Amino acid sequence: SQYSAVDTNPLSVYIMQPIWNKIIKIVPLWIAPNLLTFSGFIMILFNYFLISFYDWDYTASGTSPGLVPTWVWLFSAFTTFCAYALDSIDGKHARRTQSSTPLGELFDHGLDSWATSIFVLSFFSVCSRDNGKTGVSVYTMYIYLSIVLFNFMCSHWEKYNTGVLFLPWGYDISQVVLIAAYLLTGTVGVEVWQKPLLFGYYITDVLVILLIGFSLFLSFPQTLYNIHRAHLKKTLKNDSLYEGLLPLVSPLLLFILLTVWVVLSPSNILAKQPRLFLWMVGVTFSNVICKVIICQMSSTRPELFHWFLFPLALVVYAAISGLLGPMEEAVLAVFTTLVTAAHVHYGVCVGRQLSEHLNIYIFSLKKRVQE
Repeated sequence: SQYSAVDTNPLSVYIMQPIWNKIIKIVPLWIAPNLLTFSGFIMILFNYFLISFYDWDYTASGTSPGLVPTWVWLFSAFTTFCAYALDSIDGKHARRTQSSTPLGELFDHGLDSWATSIFVLSFFSVCSRDNGKTGVSVYTMYIYLSIVLFNFMCSHWEKYNTGVLFLPWGYDISQVVLIAAYLLTGTVGVEVWQKPLLFGYYITDVLVILLIGFSLFLSFPQTLYNIHRAHLKKTLKNDSLYEGLLPLVSPLLLFILLTVWVVLSPSNILAKQPRLFLWMVGVTFSNVICKVIICQMSSTRPELFHWFLFPLALVVYAAISGLLGPMEEAVLAVFTTLVTAAHVHYGVCVGRQLSEHLNIYIFSLKKRVQE
């Protein structure tokens, strides 16, 4: 299917696009677009592990002065901007080099589906977890991450039904806010997050309120409106309601299972291992959404239950029934490692299959020689 995306965000159209159009001119024509996409993702990953090294349990910024060196925050602003730029120019570069392929589209959106959670998890280190005085509770973090992922899911569910990806306004705004937050933290120090901003509200409260407001009152209604409009114009991809709602089943079940674990965990797993747990949430979500993206691109039907749901259901049952006892953290660590490995393996396999099928290399513009 022909890729089509619509971007109506004024920030993107009037400010960011002209910047990207200037940056793209520096990129040599021999560089493969997927290399740009992948480089941005690697920068986000590297940055995430760097922050994790200094702040494994999200408490480093709760102390004053913070325990994370200033250069780390400035480096975070730099890597976030680079990743944002690379993610914004990869498509333009593909059109410049006439190398737009379904592989590139999948590569871009597949990595985005994972990067989305990594951005959020890195940001949590800025505001730190609740220490009685300042910070955000781990439950707020979980809800915050879920809302961001819900937004991401909505735009791809919408594309599954309409064939058009309406780029969410939240994307550009969130990237600019992230970069600003890192610069602010690097220049002023973490103290800026520990003082009330307006009427006793902290910056973090304002951001959470904005995020929830944006999602529930802008993104989600927009998604439903676009699907409704396609229905009226008779351009919907799927005839039945069942077909249209099918891609939502696995993500919703995933969210229910994870929430049950969070709420009923005997050892309070989220408070004990917030970084591991939230990373696992991001990875499982990304894998579920990648399947939806592939179905939407290949006009095939997604399976009702994603296979990750079965081992997850077992683990959650074993945890909340008390079967795991003191082993709960260890089992979370093993499960997280396994799903991460499975996700990477899945990505590599799909990439290789597509590159063979389309007779192209993933990271090079050279044509493959037919066997």
